[in-house]
Amino acid sequence: MKIERVIISGGGTGGHIFPAIAIADEIKRRNPDVDILFVGANGKMEMEKVPAAGYKIVGLTIAGFQRKLTFSNFLLPFKIAGSLYNAIKIIKRFKPQVVIGVGGYASGPTLQAATFLKIPTLIQEQNSFPGKTNKILSGKVKTICTAYEGLEKFFPADKIVLTGNPVRPEMVATDGKRQEAFDFYGLDASKKTILIIGGSLGARTLNESVKFHLTELKQREIQVLWQCGKIYYNALTNELEGNDLHGIKLVEFISRMDYAYAMADVIISRAGAISVSELCLLGKPVILVPSPNVAEDHQTKNAMALVSKEAAILVKDIEAHSTLVPTAIETLNNTELCSKLSQEIKQLGKPNATASIVDEIEKICNK
Repeated sequence: MKIERVIISGGGTGGHIFPAIAIADEIKRRNPDVDILFVGANGKMEMEKVPAAGYKIVGLTIAGFQRKLTFSNFLLPFKIAGSLYNAIKIIKRFKPQVVIGVGGYASGPTLQAATFLKIPTLIQEQNSFPGKTNKILSGKVKTICTAYEGLEKFFPADKIVLTGNPVRPEMVATDGKRQEAFDFYGLDASKKTILIIGGSLGARTLNESVKFHLTELKQREIQVLWQCGKIYYNALTNELEGNDLHGIKLVEFISRMDYAYAMADVIISRAGAISVSELCLLGKPVILVPSPNVAEDHQTKNAMALVSKEAAILVKDIEAHSTLVPTAIETLNNTELCSKLSQEIKQLGKPNATASIVDEIEKICNK
């Protein structure tokens, strides 16, 4: 059976949005005439990113529960009820064959509405520790596509399919691009290079750790491509003005991740689920610094799934200021360790994740 009408819901962060777009792209590749509608949360980044990728989106007025006492928490039940009502209207009007949830605020009411209307549903869970929304929904959905083993603790075992996370192929297409990448960033291809990525907004801990060890990096003739994030870029540029950065390239945002990955000998990263999935496909030595500012500390759990298999090095956020850069330098200069890390992390990559998820969607539609 052809897939003709699909709703994909969720968002809030790139970690939810870009997998959703990857799934939509694969559905469309197999079914060129498919009609795909995204359902997001008003005011969140999916309302901009999804149309930029060429897909229709409608928004629900929904937000999460705030940990501190705020007036918005009192309004939350009304927002949820309103979102559920609107999601039911959207689904009745669009008449999808299947509704896919990728996590995030909008995913909850949309999938609740779909199950209420007896529309088959599928969840794509990116993390090794599921969010509350997906745990609540798991009893009612048809299939749960996961990226990590051991999620039987949270979901019904008979619904779980281990697929991996969808990764945009252009992000990890690095073959033959090394020299081109160094030319693009104006760095020296003959020198060892560390890539530091803290997400589009940046990561204060990573930035402060690099700043504290700048002299050591320059003395050792190590190059750094340092993505500091848009909220830190201006302050760091002003602070470092007049310094000879000597092979340390500070950028606000990396537009060509394929180039950045192609250049890197060692990568320092947060441990968001999609970043970890990309890094597994790359197969380069990785040092993970999980963010402590995420729900259920899920980044540490993502990182430990690799560290427990000797596929990555963990540096705790609280220790990063003093130990991160020395650990990176030590790793960079240890050929045997780099080789082992590369070998082990490659074993965890799932290059066919997107195709596997769409296979499961097709099975649901065929039933």
